[in-house]
Amino acid sequence: MFEKLEVFQMSQAMARHAALREGAVATNIANADTPGYRAKDVVSFVDSYRTEHAQPMRATRPGHLGANGSYTVSVIKDPTPDSTSPDGNGVSIEDEMVKAVDVKRQHDRALAIYKSSLNVLRASLGRG
Repeated sequence: MFEKLEVFQMSQAMARHAALREGAVATNIANADTPGYRAKDVVSFVDSYRTEHAQPMRATRPGHLGANGSYTVSVIKDPTPDSTSPDGNGVSIEDEMVKAVDVKRQHDRALAIYKSSLNVLRASLGRG
């Protein structure tokens, strides 16, 4: 009954996306001095969640409107850098550090959603 709650699936997907993006940021930082290396990034969580969870919403009453939503594993994309160094490297350490902070916030948000949902579930069972 409680094994497929959508809020838990969404928070897990958000945490997976944050981990994938953290890997891309770490790879970019590791290759900051590699000639010709282009910075990579991951498609946004909103876009990846929409494309992966392409199942129609469940209608429990005839008056409900159907909608599509989805989530798949995010694909790494090549952003177009504004500037490159003379050796063709497109990694900006400052931009990557900002992305790393954003990834941490996304991961913390996923954990907060999971924790809050778990507290609501516990309270509904009388264990809160």
